[in-house]
Amino acid sequence: MAEAVDPPFDRPDARFNLLEGWAWIGCYGGYYLQADLLAAFEHGFFTRQWQGRGPEVLAGYVSAGVSVHRPKQVHSARVLPASAACAEPWPEADGLVSDAGGQSLWVCGADCTPVLIADPASGRVAACHAGWRGVAGGILLEAIGQLEAAGCRRQDLLVALGPAVSGERYQVERNVAQQVAEALPTGAGLAALERCGAVLPDPEPARCRLDIRAASRCQLELAGVPAAQISVCPLCTVEEALLFHSWRRDQVKAVQWSGIVSQQLPD
Repeated sequence: MAEAVDPPFDRPDARFNLLEGWAWIGCYGGYYLQADLLAAFEHGFFTRQWQGRGPEVLAGYVSAGVSVHRPKQVHSARVLPASAACAEPWPEADGLVSDAGGQSLWVCGADCTPVLIADPASGRVAACHAGWRGVAGGILLEAIGQLEAAGCRRQDLLVALGPAVSGERYQVERNVAQQVAEALPTGAGLAALERCGAVLPDPEPARCRLDIRAASRCQLELAGVPAAQISVCPLCTVEEALLFHSWRRDQVKAVQWSGIVSQQLPD
């Protein structure tokens, strides 16, 4: 697991590539992460240093003058069009897909994976909160399906998986890993998760270690998203206490936010 390199917080309005494929973006409010893969899209994976500032405020740091959309997350595989999540009471879901340009889509987490998806051809985007229940329920496949229904092609999609708990730090019961395995396309099964390093051994026979980001990547690749178009942040929320909230580490309800903005492309 990569070790975080503290960004030089005394230089606002700067970009620092201190992690392969990822960059710290400096602004006058602080620093947040971007995936190089999504450089053409306004987006950000924020840290615990932004505590107390929600999407309505954070959206202004990645893009000015956009509508803000967020769900009430319930660890589901439900994905909604962004226009259905634009005001309180926020609808229960864990994923959003843009249905217009200039929409700022947001999800939060404290160990689960924030997943941002973008289609360069159409400018459409999606944002998902992907914990093990969401991945087992097929939330990423559902988001891709909705993008395809709107005219996108999965072979064109770009996917960034943000900071989350690493496999070494995530002990689960083996039936949890089995449920995630059952959601793999083509019936690949648990063996496929073990081969890609998503399922690791644990000293307790009835348990294992689950790398939910590796499992998500495996699911996406088997679903037809090219491997070169999937970027995984190397930072672990449990290990990097100065950067991220972690439920497994602290048992405190606190989150960090991640968001992406859809583009309005000409017809």
